[in-house]
Amino acid sequence: MNIFSIIEELEKVDPELNDRFSPRRAAIKNITSFGSKVAVAALPFAFATLFKRAYGQAVGDIGNVNGVLNFALKLEYLEAAFYTQGVATTNLIAAADLASITVIRDHEKAHVALLQGALGAAAVPQSGQGVNGVYDFTTSFPTVFTNYDTFLAVANALEDTGVRAYKGQAPNLIGNPVLTTALNIHSVEARHAAHIRQIRQKRGGAAATLKPWISGSASVSNDTGIGAAVDGNYGAGVSGYPAENNTTQGGVNITTLAAVSGTTSITAAIEAFDEPLDYVSVFNLVKGFGVK
Repeated sequence: MNIFSIIEELEKVDPELNDRFSPRRAAIKNITSFGSKVAVAALPFAFATLFKRAYGQAVGDIGNVNGVLNFALKLEYLEAAFYTQGVATTNLIAAADLASITVIRDHEKAHVALLQGALGAAAVPQSGQGVNGVYDFTTSFPTVFTNYDTFLAVANALEDTGVRAYKGQAPNLIGNPVLTTALNIHSVEARHAAHIRQIRQKRGGAAATLKPWISGSASVSNDTGIGAAVDGNYGAGVSGYPAENNTTQGGVNITTLAAVSGTTSITAAIEAFDEPLDYVSVFNLVKGFGVK
């Protein structure tokens, strides 16, 4: 059986086949360089995955590309509702911050509209989330809409989680045009996270040492200070995804690399890289609010 002859024949009837396979086709071709029985034995499994991803678009725990986009949409519904309620709550948000928080709210609404447009009739309705579309933010955080610092801490956790969620799903969209859409949203969510962190830092108190980017230490993987409500899923790494205090990238322990003076510190190694988060862990973080 000549696998690559089969691919060439398929390309005659599906001009987009190469785009569907890329970069998987190159990865499969590399198998032939192994020249071993193990590599040959792996071919059926490799090609099953190749075709499944190219045509079936099966995606891990979520099911397919629409599943990935609907997962993102559910998170955007949640964030849009959170900021909408926050902005509408009298005397909650400091006057100096109201304009920027309102802009973030509008961004989240725009993300909702964009994802709904991309999904069309396949978009999950917002009314199916929470209780008839209404989320419960106060069970886990009773003072979230009466204490501005609590509101900001929850916003911080939501934004950080959103960034990790998009990063976690991006590989499942490789070769699909919607990857660009997802990455466009991802970068804006990262800016939101940085801005919320700066607001918290300027307010001082418990968040006085918070940085615009995620930091940590050998024993701390969640620097939001939000506590047990998120610690269990936020960075435990139990799902096979590294915690935010991961210091190994691409198989290299960053702390062993040379720095200006000595070797790279644990803090620098942590701060230099963001970590993705899987669907199950993200869902466990937000299901308490009513995400389904």
